[in-house]
Amino acid sequence: MLQNSFPPAQWLKGYNAKTLKGDFVAGITLAAYAIPVSLAYATLAGLPPQYGIYGYLIGGFFYAMLGTSKQLAIGPTSAISLLIGTTIADMANGDVQRWADIASLTALVFAIMSILAYLLRLSGIINFISETVLVGFKAGAALTIGLTQLPKLFGVKGGGTNFLDRIITLIQQLPETNTAVLIFGIAAIGMLIFGEKLVPGKPVAIIIVIISIFLITATSLSLQGFATVGIIPSGLPEFHLPNLRYIDGVLPLAAACFLLSYIESVSAARTLAQKNGYFINPRQELLALGVANAAVALGQGYPVAGGLSQSAVNDTAGAKTPLSLVFASAAIAFCLLFLTGMLQYLPTVILAAIVLVAIRGLFDLKEMKHLYRINKQEFYVAMIALVGVLIWGILTGVLLAAIFTLLLLIKATSKPNVAFLGRIPGTKRYTDLERHPDNEIIEGVLIVRVESAILYFNIENIKEEIWTKIESESHPINTVILDLNSSPHVDIAGARFLKQLFIDLKAKNISFKIAEARSEVRDILRSENLEDLLGHISRFVSVDDLVVEATNFSK
Repeated sequence: MLQNSFPPAQWLKGYNAKTLKGDFVAGITLAAYAIPVSLAYATLAGLPPQYGIYGYLIGGFFYAMLGTSKQLAIGPTSAISLLIGTTIADMANGDVQRWADIASLTALVFAIMSILAYLLRLSGIINFISETVLVGFKAGAALTIGLTQLPKLFGVKGGGTNFLDRIITLIQQLPETNTAVLIFGIAAIGMLIFGEKLVPGKPVAIIIVIISIFLITATSLSLQGFATVGIIPSGLPEFHLPNLRYIDGVLPLAAACFLLSYIESVSAARTLAQKNGYFINPRQELLALGVANAAVALGQGYPVAGGLSQSAVNDTAGAKTPLSLVFASAAIAFCLLFLTGMLQYLPTVILAAIVLVAIRGLFDLKEMKHLYRINKQEFYVAMIALVGVLIWGILTGVLLAAIFTLLLLIKATSKPNVAFLGRIPGTKRYTDLERHPDNEIIEGVLIVRVESAILYFNIENIKEEIWTKIESESHPINTVILDLNSSPHVDIAGARFLKQLFIDLKAKNISFKIAEARSEVRDILRSENLEDLLGHISRFVSVDDLVVEATNFSK
């Protein structure tokens, strides 16, 4: 029991010097990766750079106490940072302190939602947003994030309130491009991409940060109009409760952050667990993320999640347990205490370069082509998410795509596939005649399989399909056999429909039989007294048994 609620009790058992070394090196490496990335993501969130560092400092430490993933790294992510930045902009009215308060409050409300979901055992909430929606959302987020960073790359002011407006503003400002800044940024992007390929998983960004700070402080580049991060307060964050007066406005934002964070975190954790040969507990992850975000909220940070990119750095560097996150937090704390003076000279174009390189993986063109080729409907869902994010922002775009997906599911369930079966030659098995026209047709017997639950809103379509088939048969039908093996659930309306179907068929001298109903389905049919009409509904009676009975009777 203790191991389930306190995972360190499990991995500390076999802890040794070799594991400690791996975790220590991974922690230092992760800190070197996290500092420049968190500075960059804080700018996406519209916050001063230190707020991004606080996320890694506090979030990772508390996740290590409760998380079940041994390599997952917790911190700000690009998508959540953009969601925070674009949503809070209208609420803060340019007030930086209010902006920070709302961001921290969002993390606190996120934490409450996550802990409640843990207590109510709602880990299945990860299925609310489909993988297809995420493909479109990530692509839209990548384009939006990229467009917010391009003005920094070109050394111009930028501006605009939406995607199209930002494009127009950027084009208008291109004649004002700062050539030195642009060359500096392109060189940084090239070095980051080359470094990733040359030494994958290593904190190349921190080296580029150090080089750029040196060049700005030791050469005449400081006179070329480079914007820098500015003064970062030294020391650790003060812990206090966020201002609660904005709570009504942050509920939808916190819910979106919670969903995205949980989905992203569990997906990354499962990938790493599979690679390293262990399993995670999705429900425990709700508690770990909730506690981590509660701590971050009290420490003036904004919502954090487990991202695959930072987790891959942690894993590649040799992390064996979540203790690597504790070492990373210690290294980040050291930097906050003693090294912030140097970070003030970091050019913002370097942060833009880091973000632009980091978001490359969000736009998965290969997966979009695959969706278009395999399932056009899924492709359209992804496109709705993408366009929705670009036009209305991340929050509205994701919700729009999720609602559209649910509507498609309702449509599919309301008009399920009703298959008419034939016998596979030489066997006692029965499959869809439409897909396998070489199957044997049993004369006088219509075998029906409804490939979904039978519910109040789809019974009319099922009824129409069955009667249309009966009336179109060239030979008279004596028996209708309903195979319920593919119907996991039948509601009261569905059971009453089957009862009425029996009565209507009997009026036409057609017998009606049910085969292979599941236990829950049998219970609801019995509660509606169908056994009084059909006889005993047994789990042992197969479709073939009823076919044999019907053909023998007709003889």
